[in-house]
Amino acid sequence: MDCFEIVGKNHLEGNIVVSGAKNAVLPIMAASILNNSPLKIKNVPTLSDSKTMAAILESMGSKVSFSNDDIINIDNSGLNIPFASYDLVRTMRASFYVLGPLLAKFKQAKVSLPGGCAWGPRPVDFHINAFEQLGVKIDLENGYVVADASNIKGGKIHFPKISVGATGNVLMLAVLADGVTVITNAAAEPEIQQLCQMLNNMGADISGVGTNTLTIKGVTSLKNLEEISIIPDRIEAGTFMIATAAVGGKVILENVNPLHLKEVTKQLTNVGITVIEKSNIIEVHSEGNNIKFSNIETNEYPGFPTDLQAQWMLLMCLANGDSTLKENIYFDRFTHILELNRLGCKISLEGSLAKIKGNRNLIGANVMSTDIRASAALIIAALCAEGKTSISRVYHIDRGYDKIEEKLTKLGAQIIRKK
Repeated sequence: MDCFEIVGKNHLEGNIVVSGAKNAVLPIMAASILNNSPLKIKNVPTLSDSKTMAAILESMGSKVSFSNDDIINIDNSGLNIPFASYDLVRTMRASFYVLGPLLAKFKQAKVSLPGGCAWGPRPVDFHINAFEQLGVKIDLENGYVVADASNIKGGKIHFPKISVGATGNVLMLAVLADGVTVITNAAAEPEIQQLCQMLNNMGADISGVGTNTLTIKGVTSLKNLEEISIIPDRIEAGTFMIATAAVGGKVILENVNPLHLKEVTKQLTNVGITVIEKSNIIEVHSEGNNIKFSNIETNEYPGFPTDLQAQWMLLMCLANGDSTLKENIYFDRFTHILELNRLGCKISLEGSLAKIKGNRNLIGANVMSTDIRASAALIIAALCAEGKTSISRVYHIDRGYDKIEEKLTKLGAQIIRKK
């Protein structure tokens, strides 16, 4: 099993190109089910999650090929099996995105619950409840959602809590439903905006894009799309911004959309970091010390992203005072705390509120990745620590970051991957 070995205390200097967004490419690959001719998807990050989604499409009859390291070619003209098996779906929750477009195209589908979840309260309930409000008949059989959309009609859907996944899934079904669907408390993330733009380019009629109310007028058919380019990954960009702030140095991020990172830029500026925005470039300058403490909380876009919570928590361990971080999206997203504390952080948890002691001196140690973003926080911590840190289970980071060790090495970090 691969691990990273990192020697800390090297400032980061130089330019890197940010990859395409993981959280955009997965729903767009799922939406390609509605496309009946070859589609070229450009600016695709090289991630294990992208390959998992490709394998799911291939299992349904699609032809998928990767070229030039950042292009996926998908031909769904032969896709004719509306079935996604447990063996594939269990490895990635975003696999559940295929349910909406499969129902829109075939009017029936059988898709495994992510991770083999038992029936009960969980994020996919938002998807299922919304589908039922559009007339989909859903049964659970042996861990699979078996759905019939023969009588889908537009309707009003209100999510109790904003859900990016459920919003995207419902969009892909509602575009071909009979009548008008209105989604309130919908996600407004840039990744959902790009999905809406893709569907509209195929002939869908979605309005309110970028707001929390989406109106979808159903159409009888969609036209085929030949090419789409994935938006820059705001979470990867934010991770490198926070890394530069923590470690110190001057880093120029290319292929970014500063508008997608307004809250991150604001919070970094508030704690004393210099951030310079240009049209598709962000520069971050930091001395790596005298970081101000700050109390923040995560929220849906355009709030501070939950996917940068772990990285920010590490930054606050280096700040000149104590701080707090409240998690409002995923209340159990704190598995990184124990591992960060092994490196010398001092973080305690009260419900969904993390209390973070500042002015910590980090020392290298053996730690373990627990999820994608926790892995990124551990890498940043290791870059700040005295001595050598070994991070195991880095397959987590390969799910969400494209060649992160190569990009960090280019900036002057001492990081190697070991088998």
